[in-house]
Amino acid sequence: MKPRGWYETAFESGYLDLYPHRDLASAEREVRGLVDAGLAGRVLDLGCGFGRHALAMHRSGLDVVGLDLSFDLLAHAAEIEGGEALAGRLARGDFRALPFAASAFDGLTMLFSSFGYFDDETNARVLAELARVLRPEGRLVLDLMNAERIRATLVPASRTERGGSVLHEQRRLTDDGKRVRKDVRVEELDGTERRWHEDVRLFDREELAPWLAGHGLELERCWGDFDGSADTAEAPRRIVWARRRGERA
Repeated sequence: MKPRGWYETAFESGYLDLYPHRDLASAEREVRGLVDAGLAGRVLDLGCGFGRHALAMHRSGLDVVGLDLSFDLLAHAAEIEGGEALAGRLARGDFRALPFAASAFDGLTMLFSSFGYFDDETNARVLAELARVLRPEGRLVLDLMNAERIRATLVPASRTERGGSVLHEQRRLTDDGKRVRKDVRVEELDGTERRWHEDVRLFDREELAPWLAGHGLELERCWGDFDGSADTAEAPRRIVWARRRGERA
């Protein structure tokens, strides 16, 4: 039997309990910034989790579809306030083979470090899929970790108490600083433990344009956060805006 990828074991039941700051209110603020900057039309929210950004997009008037690999996270959408609005809009699927027709979307988002889960060959395959389902001139938004900031400020180990559980996280750079790995151990109140790891590719600013161009995508701009602030080495995020090249109307 083929071993499960880390992304299949990390995002199971209980994951959301450990990250309460990833809530609907923050999603509303973040989506507002994206819509104000031009995200419009039919949008695919890829790696949608329990649908918090998809719900905010729907409330903003976008015709949104969400896709994620995690059964557990998708099932949680029905439990969130207003989640009934997402009925029929969320689906389970794999980034590497999207179940959508070519040129099906005006926009596509991958938020909270959802891009970069695989090796470079497979990440390129994902990028090709993103370009395929975008219409010509369609907008792509990738929310990446700021590679320079991560390398400069990485905390090797931390211990956090949340809701009675104790969260232990160990972090390290691998592949000559091109990836960041986080090993997680959770001690539950009943004495049980859960363990998983996360392993994500870091992208330097100068890498982005060539990666995108190789799949017919043109880098438009980078933000340092959802508020449109400058993309500097100290910025909290790296929000990448690109468009699929094509004939202009």
